[in-house]
Parts: sequence; C-alpha cells; structure tokens
Amino acid sequence: MSLKSRPLIVFVIWLCTWLPVLTDAGWKALWPSFVALVSVFLLNRSIAGLLTGASAGLILLADGNPFRAFVSGFQDHLIPVLQSSWNLSVLIFTLLLGGFVALLEKGGGIQALMRLWFSGKGNSKKRVQWGGYSLGLICFFDGLANSMLVGKSLAPMAEKAGVSRQKMAYIVDSTSSAVACVAVISTWIAYQLSMIREGLLQVDAASSAQPFHLFLRSIPFNYYCWFTLLLLAVVIWKGWNIGPMRPAEANPAPEATDPSDPPAPENGSALSALIPLAFLIFGLLIGLYGNGLKGGWFPLSLKKISEAYGNADAALVLVCVSAAAGLLAYGLNAAGIQKRGAHAADVFTDGVLKLFQPVLILISAWLLSSTLRELQATSVLTGLLQGNLPPATFPALVFLTGALISFSTGTSWGTMGILMPLALPVALGFTDGMLNPLIHATVAAVFSGAVFGDHCSPFSDTTIVSSISCGIEPMEHVKTQMPYALIAAGLAILLGFLPTGFGLNPYVALGLGAVALALFPTLFRAKTAP
Repeated sequence: MSLKSRPLIVFVIWLCTWLPVLTDAGWKALWPSFVALVSVFLLNRSIAGLLTGASAGLILLADGNPFRAFVSGFQDHLIPVLQSSWNLSVLIFTLLLGGFVALLEKGGGIQALMRLWFSGKGNSKKRVQWGGYSLGLICFFDGLANSMLVGKSLAPMAEKAGVSRQKMAYIVDSTSSAVACVAVISTWIAYQLSMIREGLLQVDAASSAQPFHLFLRSIPFNYYCWFTLLLLAVVIWKGWNIGPMRPAEANPAPEATDPSDPPAPENGSALSALIPLAFLIFGLLIGLYGNGLKGGWFPLSLKKISEAYGNADAALVLVCVSAAAGLLAYGLNAAGIQKRGAHAADVFTDGVLKLFQPVLILISAWLLSSTLRELQATSVLTGLLQGNLPPATFPALVFLTGALISFSTGTSWGTMGILMPLALPVALGFTDGMLNPLIHATVAAVFSGAVFGDHCSPFSDTTIVSSISCGIEPMEHVKTQMPYALIAAGLAILLGFLPTGFGLNPYVALGLGAVALALFPTLFRAKTAP
C-alpha cells in the first residue's frame, strides 16, 4: 500500500459512516473506534486519526446530518470536555511540567546529573534504562504524573547514552499505570475500591465483604501488571529488542538540540535539578495525603494513607505542586540560564509551547471518548460476558473482555466501571458467595484488562503522555511497544488466569511467569539465529 493512497482509503472508510446510520445494529457503536484505529495506523498521525474517528461518531449521533454533527461536536462534546476540572488539570499539569523540565535542562542541572550518573563504570545505556525503571517504581502514586515526570526528566540522559526514544517511551509507559494499579497508595485506590463495592452491592454482599480486603487479596493475581514489570526488567537486563523496537534501538534518533544554543555550562549544579525534582515527588506524596486526610496526620497507618490518597483531589494537588515546583526551579536555575544568554521566563514559556501539539492530541482523544460514551460503545462489548461460562475460564475471559474494551476506548477507569459491577456478581454466583481465589482473580482480571488498554491503546492518556514526554509520535510508541504488551498479556492468560481458574496458587503462577520471561530472550534468539 503506497503512502499516497492511505489518505484516500481513510476518506472512503470515513464516508462509509453513513451506512451504519441506516441500521440499528449494536455494532455501529464500535464504528468510531474502528475508524480511529484504521486512520491512526494508516496515517501514522494521532490527531488526524482521533479526530476522524470522533467525526464518525458525531455523524452517527446526529443520524447522518453533518451540520448537526458539527454543531454538536462543539456544544455537546468539546466544550464539556474542556470544562471538566480533571481534564483541565491534566492540561495545565502537562504544560507546567514542560516548562519545569525546560528550566532544569537550560540551567545545567540535568547535564550535571548526567555527568554524575555516567561517572562510574558500566554500560551507560543500561544505567539510563535501569534509572528510568527505578524512578518509575518510585513514582507509584499516579500513572499520569509518572509518565510525564519520568519521561521528561530522563529523555535528555537517554539521548546522550544512545537509548532510543521508543525504548524510553516503553520504559516510561510500562512503569506508569501498571505500578499505580497494584500500589496500595495511589490516586487509583478510591475508584478501584468503589468499583469493587458496586459489584458487591449487586448481590447484597457489601456487608459481608470489605472492598479493601478484596483489593489486597487481588494484588498477587494482577498478572498483566506484574508480568509487564518483570518483562521490562528482562528486556533491560538482556537488551532484548524485538519487532519494530530492534531497528529503533539500532538507529536511535540523534539528540534533539538547537544549533543556536550554546553548550550547557560545565559548572551547572546537580542540586539545581535534584532539589526541584525531590520537591515535586515529595510534594505530590505529601499533598495527596494532606488533601485527602480526614482527621489528624498522626498516627500513620497503611489503611489511613491509602484512604487519604483515594479521597484526595488529585487534580488540584497535581496543579498546585507542579506550579510550586516550577517556581522553585525558576529560582534555582535563573542564574545558570542567564549565563547562557537567555532569560528564565522565556525558557519556561518555550517549554510550555513545545507541549502545545501534544495537548491537542489529548483533547482529540477526549473528544473521541466523549462520542463513544454517548454511543454506549462499551455496552456492546460487555455482551461478551453474557451467557453461561465455565467458571475455571471466567477470569481469563474477563481479562480478554477488559483488554478489548480498554484498547478500543483508551480508558482504564471506564473499563473498570463497566466490567466490575458485571463480572464480580457472576463470579460470586459461581462460588455461591464464597470469597475464594476465583473471586480475587476476577477482581484482578478486571484491573489487568483495564491496564492493558491504558498501556498500549493509541487513545489512552498515559500512552499519549508517555510518547510525547519522550519526544516521539504516539503511534510510533504503540507500534514498538505492542509486541511486549502482547507477550505480557499472553503469559497473563496462559500462566496466570487460566491456571488460577483451575486452582493454581498465584505466587506459583508469578514464579512460573518470571522463569519463562527470563528464558524467553534466549529461546527466541536461538530459534531466530541464522
């Protein structure tokens, strides 16, 4: 297929949107996702693909009237999306963090950190990758903040060390939602617990089972998240690059520098970067705890911290802490920036403007998601759970359904909200209300399936933010990460959810998965060796 013919194919597919208008079949609710997926893959442009899918959804909602669809796109979808406090906070946080990192880079602090990082012995490429992995684990409290913070902080180091932007985006994305989903303390916890409670209420089991207890028991069964993290460690350890990642790593993009910029000052202080970074991380941790706390700060307990993080207004905390961190970075780096003949305010503004196009990608994704919600696309996909299902295969089927929904819609929380109230009552019916491992595996399967889409869907916020924080197109990130995501998903089914349905202990399943992942690179290379 020639590059010139691809836009024409996309246009013909988009014109076919008027065919579903003539039918009442449920599948037409999935048409915008199909149009968006095909458009994004063929055009290799996220904004164009997402808006094409969104326009197809608007035409369906307007019963084929293009003029009504155009007006409705602004009145009923774009304006409400931009009025959402959470969406606005995401946009502001993303832009503020762009300016924040620009100050650290221009002031010489990032370069000083790089000199410290590479001053010892060892493979500098691996050191950068392990650094990204470790920082991703440390930023366990929020998936979106993790993606932007780790990506923007380590991207310059990665380019210096010869690590491709695709590999860094994979590292950043794999340690964002996967970590937040299994963390007892995160901005996800309240929503996860509330969804578990909704499932229990469907069968009047809320009084006999505690959502927090079920969540804790489900953590070892969250196979996709654990295998994603284990696979990433193996990939870094073995230097295992497969599929599109292989040529990307063989020919990493040259360092993105402005020829007009003078070199970074050699006397830049690492503290001018470390102090603002530490303030941002600990500010988020403390801010989320203080904002969501009901009562005194002490004594501390795991449950108290978890509940505070769950109750916190994460949107407000993200914006406030990032703004304060930006001011601190401005103060600590203004002198260093002045030595380079620039002004800190101009540097901050340039950093914000560099993320303007990525912000448009986020808005396009939200616009598509808005049309999918009104079309009730997820209700069509949840029909996969209807009917009589073998109990032993139920967790695996729940995971597959969740993965399909989350990949098609790009929303992990939306997937949890649809699946948990349906899947948990069915599982409780299989066990006659007994809270056995099948229940824990079902809860974890919902979470794992939701994270799969958050991890690799081209519509997902974290996928988009991970790619733009590392300086690549979202579709390039999706293509290079997809083989690894499919490996983790396949192992989650074959060594996790299916054996668990037949009674295998989850820790044994995790151990088998870890061994398989450690051997996989060797076996793969042996089979493909000339």
